[in-house]
Amino acid sequence: MIELKNVYKTYSNGEVETKALIDINLKIKQGEVIVVLGASGSGKTTLLNVISGLDNLTSGTIYVNDKKISDYNEKRLTSFRRNNLGFVFQQYNLLQNLNVRENVEIGAAVSKNPLDIDEIIDRVDLNETKTKYPYQLSGGQQQRVSIARSLVKNPNFIFCDEPTGALDEETGKNILEILDELNRSYGTTIIMITHNPNISLMANRVIKMNSGKVVEIIENKERKSPKEITWA
Repeated sequence: MIELKNVYKTYSNGEVETKALIDINLKIKQGEVIVVLGASGSGKTTLLNVISGLDNLTSGTIYVNDKKISDYNEKRLTSFRRNNLGFVFQQYNLLQNLNVRENVEIGAAVSKNPLDIDEIIDRVDLNETKTKYPYQLSGGQQQRVSIARSLVKNPNFIFCDEPTGALDEETGKNILEILDELNRSYGTTIIMITHNPNISLMANRVIKMNSGKVVEIIENKERKSPKEITWA
């Protein structure tokens, strides 16, 4: 479980201070799919970054599975991210000189308890592209490599920052179907930022943000499959 208590994040640029997060109190249960919605500048990415330990807090506390990670130094945070977290971004961040299987192997290499590489590649339907390089793949295929690289680590949590933002509707839904299946099959907690409000229908809960604050939390009684979502 992830728990945030009275979390603030302020950025300073000379005499100008920007309050990116203001008094965030939040609990995320293991196995949930969480979608974070909000306009640009609402604090979505900052929230993801502080939960995942990519950025430090100004004040407040964050617990992950009862461990107070907000007190960790950079070395302990690096170890925590390596052993517990996977990341999927709008930019695929693949190594261009490595083929599909080799890119996925990087995820396995940094994990203490990785999943089977070939099984994961099969899960994301990339068997026929194992020896291809990123420049030979479509955007959707590259995003699937990114997902496989994260999942093979066997993480407790996967953080997704606009994973379908650069994709067309058909490809975007395919990516969401993979994430949905991974959550249901492995129980992986998924926290996803998106600008598309319809994607929130596949979540257990939806966190709406505005001006650095959580303004509403909506619980979906039933999760829709990505196939049922109207694209926008």
